[in-house]
Amino acid sequence: MKTFKNLTRPVGWGLSTVVMIGALGLVVVLFVQWIAYPVQTDKLPQSERVNLALRRTAHHLFLAAGDSTSQIPAVQQIDPLTYRIRLDHAFNYDRLPRLLQKSFQVQHIVGDYNVAVLDCAKEQLQLGYNMIDLASKEPVTCGGRSMTAGCYMLQVRFGEPAPTSKRAMYWQFLALGGLFVGFLFMVWKRQKQPEIELALPAEPVSDPSTQLDFGQSSLAIRNQILTVDGQTHNLTYRETKLLRVLVTHANQVLERDQILKLVWEDEGITVGRSVDVFVSRLRKLLHEDSLVKIVAVHGVGYRMEVQSA
Repeated sequence: MKTFKNLTRPVGWGLSTVVMIGALGLVVVLFVQWIAYPVQTDKLPQSERVNLALRRTAHHLFLAAGDSTSQIPAVQQIDPLTYRIRLDHAFNYDRLPRLLQKSFQVQHIVGDYNVAVLDCAKEQLQLGYNMIDLASKEPVTCGGRSMTAGCYMLQVRFGEPAPTSKRAMYWQFLALGGLFVGFLFMVWKRQKQPEIELALPAEPVSDPSTQLDFGQSSLAIRNQILTVDGQTHNLTYRETKLLRVLVTHANQVLERDQILKLVWEDEGITVGRSVDVFVSRLRKLLHEDSLVKIVAVHGVGYRMEVQSA
């Protein structure tokens, strides 16, 4: 008795190829994310970006009032969520909502916020609105008013949690990375599994088809052709491999798990129902051979019964 392999695995990708394709896919996803979510200012602290947004807003309010020379006041951070900037000029209140919204967009600042215009002396509320008002077609709260010359505080208070510009897809990337690593581990583990060789009776080297004879039938392994009572049937790779296992273990009980390991293990994933489906196909093809019968052994597996001709 000698051991050899007549059936080879279907051609597949090597580990290096899988790693290369996976890495390339990850690079593509990262590039798309980088294009969709600019990060030029994300490295700046949140307070600094709010500072720049309010100073930009004050600058444009001054320009609209005809002042292009006055110094823009410093922004005060009252608490982690509240910022103020002093306005010593008359300004058009109706310009403020869209102008402030645009400034926040430039600095990639998101989140709910309230806007209030206070007088400097008593810090009493003069005008104000919530960012939700911007979604309405109606003018914002207290709209249609122009502030006369005086001292005002433009105050912005963000809702909880504090505004952030961190990427919304952080956890998606983390999950993708975990999935990618898991996939590579599965491929690596599969590469480590030894191939299974079946012990078969020695066969004539001159026979190019590597033929197995049983009952009134024969199996040409390399050509994947089954001959039953003079009729030929073309088999699939998996049908050929299963029939070969049954024939070489004729009149022996093969457990279901043993069949799965011998026939399906090179796929990396085995499905219990696969055995039943393929056995059913082989039974139909061998129906005309009265000397061959595939019997189900309840709770165990299958046995191919082969009688002498």
